[in-house]
Amino acid sequence: MQNRFLLLTERNKQELLSLLPRENEISKLADYFQNFSDSTRIKILTCLSLMNMCVNDMSSLLGINQTTISHQLKQLKDQNIVSYKRDGKILVYYLTDNAVNDLMNYAISGIV
Repeated sequence: MQNRFLLLTERNKQELLSLLPRENEISKLADYFQNFSDSTRIKILTCLSLMNMCVNDMSSLLGINQTTISHQLKQLKDQNIVSYKRDGKILVYYLTDNAVNDLMNYAISGIV
């Protein structure tokens, strides 16, 4: 069997360093993944992966008060993970990118 581990040399060290994310990218990644560290936000993201919803609908479906949902939606909106469109007086929230769906499905398949 061939050795799959390579020794770090000065040459491949430089190559590897060039592939690593920069500090500002790492900070953004940490902020992004922090959105998935709260169970309420995961519930909200799951709802929005199924259909666009207003705060009242999410509150009713999840049994979580509207203030809590609104607070969590603000954090998700600030990270550009969700957005909303106005339908009369109602704000209807939606996921801004299908990558969130893909990421959650991938994570779920890894824990099941």
